[in-house]
Amino acid sequence: MRCLVVADLHYSLPQFDWLVSAAPQFDLVIFAGDALDIGSMVDFRAQIVVVKKYLALLAARTRVILCSGNHDLDERNTEGEKISRWISEVRELGIACDGDSLTIGDTLFTVCPWWDGPLVKQRLTDQLRDASLNRPQRWIWVHHAPPADSPTSWGGKRFFGDVELVQWIMQYQPSLVISGHVHQSPFIKDGSWFDRLGPTWVVNAGLQPGRPPTHIVLDLEAEQAFWLAAGEAQWIDLGAPLKRPALPVAAAPDWLTSLDRIVDPSLARPQAAAG
Repeated sequence: MRCLVVADLHYSLPQFDWLVSAAPQFDLVIFAGDALDIGSMVDFRAQIVVVKKYLALLAARTRVILCSGNHDLDERNTEGEKISRWISEVRELGIACDGDSLTIGDTLFTVCPWWDGPLVKQRLTDQLRDASLNRPQRWIWVHHAPPADSPTSWGGKRFFGDVELVQWIMQYQPSLVISGHVHQSPFIKDGSWFDRLGPTWVVNAGLQPGRPPTHIVLDLEAEQAFWLAAGEAQWIDLGAPLKRPALPVAAAPDWLTSLDRIVDPSLARPQAAAG
C-alpha cells in the first residue's frame, strides 16, 4: 500500500489542486489536519465550503483520511471545548475522520481529533483503548500534533508537541504516528521530519509555500518513507533502527519523481457559494 501524507495546507488552493491531481497514484491520502486557516482573509464558512468540495474530489479518486487540527475548529461543544463540526460531516463522503478507525489490508488506521479539553481528550483515550483490543501488527495513528520533546515538534526555541500523546505512544506502541502542526521542524537545526519513540515511528512533513506542498510518501510493503520538499528528497527505512541523517533519494521510482510536475488542466477549482 502506498500512502500520500500531507498536513497544514491552510487553505492554500494551489496545494489543494496539486493534491487532487496526485491522489489517483495512491491507495490512500492521509491529511493530518489544518485544512483551514484561521488567519485567512477568506471567511471561515467559505473556506469550509471550498475545502469540502476539494475533499469530495479527493474521495472520488482514492481513499481519504482526515483528522482535525487546531485551525479546523469551528464550534464549541456544550462544555465549551473547541471542536471541528465540519470535519465530522465529511464522513458522508466516505472519508474516515475524527473518531474513526479504518482497516485496509493488514493495517489499522486510527483517526484522532484535536482535543481542547477533558471531554474530547477522554473520548480520544477511549478511542485508542477500544482500537487496541483488536489491533493488527501494523497500527497507524493520524494525530495533528506531534509528540512533545521530539525533533518533529521542535520549533527552534521550544517544543510544541503533545505531552499526552507521548504517554499514549508509550502505552500502546503503535507502528507509526502521522502528524503536522509544527511547520518548521523539518527545516531547522535540531528539528526533523521523523523520529522514533521505542518501536513507534513519528513523521511530520512540515510546511512550505508554493506548489506542491511538502509531503511524505509511505510505501508500507517496502517499509520506506520518502520526504519531499523544495529542493530536497530524503527517505528512511521503517524496518531498521533510527538513524540520522535520513538518506538522500538517489534512484527514485518514476511515480516519485513525477509528483512535483503533476498538473491537471481539466481540474476545475471549486468555488465558494455566493451569498
